[in-house]
Amino acid sequence: MAKKQCLFCDEIVPLETSGDYDKFIDCHCAPGDSYRLLHGSYETVNALSHQDKRQLFPILSAYIREQLDRGNQVVLAASELESIANSPDIPATIEEKGARFLQYLYRHSEVAGEAVVIQPLANSYNITYSPNLQELVYIIDKLAGDELLVREGMSFRLTDKGWAEAAARAGGRKLKSCCVLLSADQELLEEWSTHVLPRIEQCGYSPQVFNAAESDRQASYALDTIAASKLLIADVTTHAPEVYFGAGYALGQDIPVLWTMKSVHHDHRPILPSEIRPLLWDTAEELAVILLQRLSH
Repeated sequence: MAKKQCLFCDEIVPLETSGDYDKFIDCHCAPGDSYRLLHGSYETVNALSHQDKRQLFPILSAYIREQLDRGNQVVLAASELESIANSPDIPATIEEKGARFLQYLYRHSEVAGEAVVIQPLANSYNITYSPNLQELVYIIDKLAGDELLVREGMSFRLTDKGWAEAAARAGGRKLKSCCVLLSADQELLEEWSTHVLPRIEQCGYSPQVFNAAESDRQASYALDTIAASKLLIADVTTHAPEVYFGAGYALGQDIPVLWTMKSVHHDHRPILPSEIRPLLWDTAEELAVILLQRLSH
């Protein structure tokens, strides 16, 4: 496999090319994961001045890591990078950066006091959008001094106070991970995004959508992401093989699977195992109500 240096963290990592994108795999920006960069963007970004790189790259590295850690796929183009770096969502103060560290620990633990190991810490200062390790260590020491966390080497534990602070910044509750597998239909994706996904979140889940229309099939859904989910929803309206495969993998991991199908396709469906009994829907609004009822019990 070809290798290339990640612009944002300088690590030389495996590179895959698919369609219009280059996929950088398992760098410090995307530990255990990957992000994609539009062809031609690498040369454009690499041609920036040294000063621009020093300002932009730590922020972009942190943005990539945070988005992936939240379960979002990251696809970048050179034209978007400046607007990302200037977004009001990017933390600018030590307090805001400390809140990002608390939220990271919150996402990776189930209760206050549960240990979260960050190793190597030297490659993880992008968790706080910091430009260097020294600032990360300062932030950690400050959070410990404020009794928001306890550090033991590379192990970190949120205190009750820290857990409450992180929970408040996360909206007061911790959403359970949920994978949604959709077939190669852009209209279907838009319907779900508008009407169905907000209902799933209302039921306490954080839905991550994987669309079989993706040109990069490996990016369409990662098996480790499915394995970490608490629920999988598979829409088999158009019977995409990728959807059946992902759902089958989830069942093998003892993850609950809800099957859905648009009613108009029900009479034309292939013969399915008796275990697959899709929830039938006519409109996305109707499906949203059905899922709300099912997931609320």
